[in-house]
Amino acid sequence: MDEHVLEAMGKSKIVVKKGQVVEVGEPLIQYCPLFHKYRGIEELDKKTIKENIEFRINDFGMCTPHRDVKMKDFLSFGISETLSTLLVHHIIDCAVMVCEGAGTIIITDPEVCQGVGGRISGIISTSPIKEIINSLGYDNVLDPENATINQIKGVEKAIKKGYNSIAVTVASSEDAVNLRKLNLENDGVNIYIFAVHVTGLDDQEAQKMFDQADVITACASKTIREIAEEKAIFQAGLSIPIYAGTEKGKEFLLKRIDAIGGLKQKKDFKIPDPLI
Repeated sequence: MDEHVLEAMGKSKIVVKKGQVVEVGEPLIQYCPLFHKYRGIEELDKKTIKENIEFRINDFGMCTPHRDVKMKDFLSFGISETLSTLLVHHIIDCAVMVCEGAGTIIITDPEVCQGVGGRISGIISTSPIKEIINSLGYDNVLDPENATINQIKGVEKAIKKGYNSIAVTVASSEDAVNLRKLNLENDGVNIYIFAVHVTGLDDQEAQKMFDQADVITACASKTIREIAEEKAIFQAGLSIPIYAGTEKGKEFLLKRIDAIGGLKQKKDFKIPDPLI
């Protein structure tokens, strides 16, 4: 089976099979400043979403055997960019992330970190593509046979491989809670939690994310933004802010800001519409 289910571009459900977009759901968000800035998309609808996913398939082989898993740093600001900087400076040993065609993976190469995380988000389920798995390194893939997505087991695998300073992306507050427990069970290991794909989290889930995560992206989340006003230690960016939930998270974000020569703050910035 070759099927990849994504939640992207306004939290639309997208299904890709054999390199073809076979399903595009209605987006919950109609406007995203990132897609407007980088792709000129002023309104997210089924047509513009399908066109963008097809562009990604043709441009870098998303969801196909031709996937280019590396990308150079282009000095923007986001979760994958921050993780790449931390890898460059050896602040973390590895990042546990998710890639279509491979599932949960362990990354040590900054360009792979950017190529995987900077190009795609919200992978709900995927199936193995051997060429992608080989590009990432068979031993770096949690479950090469099934391309399973399981961030807890991914971190456990990273610990077994001898990594001590481990960053991990999570979209589930339950995963964040369990990762903190895992950290307590492993002396000498530091697990840093990066919350991604948080659009649509309810108040309780958003509270849990802030209680557990080091770094949290706002995406188009109303609840994350509201909680951040009280709980965020640091904020980077305005349109789609990234928050530090811990002092370590603040240190990570400042490292990225320093790497790109500072953030340019706009006076007339736009935010996703609607926030949910």
